[in-house]
Amino acid sequence: MPVPIIDSHIHLFPESHLPTLAWHGPGNPLASQHSLDEYRIAAATALEATQPTYLRGFIFLETDRISSVEESGEKGWNHALDEVSLLTRIISGEPITGEGHHEGDRHLCLGVVPWAPVPGGAAALRKYMALVKERTKSEEIWKKIRGVRYLVQDKPSGVMLQPEFIDGLKWLGTQCLAFDLGVDARQGGVGQLREAVEMMRRLYEEEKSDLTIVINHLCKPNLRLPYHGPESITGHADFLEWKTLITAMARYPTTYMKLSGAFSEFLPLPSSQEPDIASLVESVSPWTDIVFDAFGPERVMFGSDWPVCNVGGGGNGVSWGRWQRIVEGILQRRGLDEDQKRGVWGQVAVNAYGIEF
Repeated sequence: MPVPIIDSHIHLFPESHLPTLAWHGPGNPLASQHSLDEYRIAAATALEATQPTYLRGFIFLETDRISSVEESGEKGWNHALDEVSLLTRIISGEPITGEGHHEGDRHLCLGVVPWAPVPGGAAALRKYMALVKERTKSEEIWKKIRGVRYLVQDKPSGVMLQPEFIDGLKWLGTQCLAFDLGVDARQGGVGQLREAVEMMRRLYEEEKSDLTIVINHLCKPNLRLPYHGPESITGHADFLEWKTLITAMARYPTTYMKLSGAFSEFLPLPSSQEPDIASLVESVSPWTDIVFDAFGPERVMFGSDWPVCNVGGGGNGVSWGRWQRIVEGILQRRGLDEDQKRGVWGQVAVNAYGIEF
């Protein structure tokens, strides 16, 4: 039977929205339109060569708009809410000219994870999510809001342990909304992971929350460590601490991990020369083995991290397919059966986010 792929982590933004993105600036390699038109090309090019797989759909992740925890002010909530309106147009099949999507794309968006002011606590979230619901315009589209994200990888240390942050996470759990956790072990330091583990301990053990936390990109480990066989990685201090903290996160049964984001942590791959996929699978295997050992295949999901994957993965024509082939190699190396593979390719994301077809 054909294997349906659900891409659990993509970003979309039309050129007209670039000035509202916090990371946008001259020379940024992503500083152009990255819409569904471009995404369909990236995925279709890969899937044509890997039949009988097909793209069932994707989950959209917020794209780091200019924003602030406070509603008013220079930053505020408006840009993030405008992103919700963009996704509403995609899902309803009502594009604005130039946004790069079409009426026929409406079936592809299976879930939306917008930005939200989690450090503002339950009160701020309650108000903000009411505005999100207004922007979705219909119950059908509102049901596709499956979680929120507030990136902590670029925030001051301690933000995840603030009482208001924990309060906000608890509220999300009561609303059956997931929280996408974005931390960065390589550039932000493993201290971010330690803080995340302590946040989970307080949330799950002290507060008894049943919130689903979906962890992004393997926590962005240092995949640039010199590789001279598995032992050169598994004995390294960076790896050992990452392993301990990943294993601690996995202790809680409502935590999940996205198998995504590696092209941002590898050394950049060329666009013209096809990389040795088997060697890449082998070099990342110490990290992915820990993830599968800790979470099990029932809590690991495929994500492309498109279009960010293009920057280190070789460009839009090749990066999505390269990552798909690397993931396929990882699953084969782990000896997963067909049902487990189907889970990683899609069903785990359905379960974690509570997606309804």
